Amino acid sequence: MMSKDYDSARAQFADWGVDTDAALATLSTIPISVHCWQGDDVRGFEKRSGTSGGGIQATGNHPGRARNPDELRADLDFAFAQIPGKHRLNLHACYLDTHESPDRDQIAYHHFTPWVDWAKDKGLGLDFNPTFFAHAKADDNLTLSHPDAGIRDFWIEHGKRCREIAAQMGRELGTAAVNNIWVPDGSKDTPVDRMAARRRLETSLDTMMADKLPKSELIDAVESKLFGIGVESMTVGSHEFYLGYAIRKGTALCLDMGHFHPTESVADKLSSVALSVEDILLHVSRPVRWDSDHVILLNDDLIAMAQELVFADLLPRTRIGLDFFDATISRTAAWVIGVRNMQKALLRAFLLPQDKLKAAENALDFTTRLILTEEARDLPFAAIWAEHCNRASVPVGQGLLAKLQGYQDRVAARG
Repeated sequence: MMSKDYDSARAQFADWGVDTDAALATLSTIPISVHCWQGDDVRGFEKRSGTSGGGIQATGNHPGRARNPDELRADLDFAFAQIPGKHRLNLHACYLDTHESPDRDQIAYHHFTPWVDWAKDKGLGLDFNPTFFAHAKADDNLTLSHPDAGIRDFWIEHGKRCREIAAQMGRELGTAAVNNIWVPDGSKDTPVDRMAARRRLETSLDTMMADKLPKSELIDAVESKLFGIGVESMTVGSHEFYLGYAIRKGTALCLDMGHFHPTESVADKLSSVALSVEDILLHVSRPVRWDSDHVILLNDDLIAMAQELVFADLLPRTRIGLDFFDATISRTAAWVIGVRNMQKALLRAFLLPQDKLKAAENALDFTTRLILTEEARDLPFAAIWAEHCNRASVPVGQGLLAKLQGYQDRVAARG
């Protein structure tokens, strides 16, 4: 039943020419790909023999970390139950669920079938990522660009297998899996031959993705980074490298909000890359000082990005995923807060008087644009969000707090 608050808010938005029911209907169709690695601090479920590298580091020791796939799936079940809509799960290759112990160049689809069975049962899509870190053959912070051809071949085979696994996931679930490629490759000190490293990376990627797989099953994506721990002076897979690669090769381009200089705006990049790249993948994170992957807030950066996605009509060709790992707070709460904030940002964009704003800007009437922008801040967005949650039978406010704290109390005893 519609609340009085929603009925009143709907009328206020209608005065601005905004249909709140249409906004809620559109929001319900947008899946967010939830990252598995928040639930266990990026540890995975294989026997690791190397360091994380490239800036992959979770801080904190909050009680309740998932220790195995069953616990991680239970945590995800709880988190998804607090989030409106149907979403996706983003798996890293190191999250296999098997009694076998394959090395990275030996993994196969059957090592992940419990995840596919779970996703089918829950009505979720799956996305995938090769894991090019936390392995003895990545301890130099070099993988696909390594000078040693044997190490490059090892990682190329890993990448090939990950593409095949992701494609079969997409085939089984009836929704294309995004297979996102990020490597930690770079140099701690100033290199003298950047070109050689980048040529090796390009050749490795070409070899890895030589087999053409149906886009209905698999979407290849490549992800850049500014720098990380141990690669402060040069990252082989820079933004410019991958932007050019995505344009030439027809892959999706991944823009991670934490992988650029703090003064750069990912929102500003979206319309630029969209002119040259067909598919975009977003990794939504919150950098503090640098790529520190904090839980996302409903802050100006997130709101600006969501508005750009909506106003530039980029949602049909953009996949939205989250990427943060915070072990200082409840991991399940981090998931729930992060996904809901992403949804809130999109909802705010849908509820803006887009036509009026664009008309004022096109007429060079910047005064009207400013007045509309500022006055719209006072509209009752919260009442529309509460209605969205109510329709999905998920809690808000104090009810959500009680749910999150109650679940954290139950899992806190994990070793």
